[in-house]
Amino acid sequence: MPGSGKSTLSTALKDRVPGAVVMRMDDLRRIVTPEPDYSDREREHVYRTIVYTAQTLYGLGHNVIIDATGNRRAWRKLARQLVPDFIEVYAKCPLEVCVEREKARTERHGAPKGIYDKGGKGAPVPGVNVPYEEPEQPEVVIDTEKETPEDGVERIMQLIQKTT
Repeated sequence: MPGSGKSTLSTALKDRVPGAVVMRMDDLRRIVTPEPDYSDREREHVYRTIVYTAQTLYGLGHNVIIDATGNRRAWRKLARQLVPDFIEVYAKCPLEVCVEREKARTERHGAPKGIYDKGGKGAPVPGVNVPYEEPEQPEVVIDTEKETPEDGVERIMQLIQKTT
């Protein structure tokens, strides 16, 4: 969910995976939907776009890190089907911690400000008023409330080394 630590993990992971491409949903959305309404239809469009782009980059020989909420299992399933060697990492964090982090963050990684405040006023926000479907069988679960980003990245790297 927003504020769970996805961008912190993806940035730290990129530092450990030379040449990796980080695809941030917030950056993609600004180009694909410059005036987002965050409707179900729009989300479907942008998530399919990020999966397609990841598939293309992977096919060209790049390691790809997708930094996105991906609140529907169907999008993660699509990525698993289309991107060989896909590894799902679940940055697990209680909603109240995500809310506090989002309010306090200074490094935004392209994320919009006041996400949870907007959600409280009716804007569609995963985990608030848009369903967040927790992963059923992610390869890695990182409890970002309890684990440091470094420890989480180390566990991801161990899995990558096992699978290569």
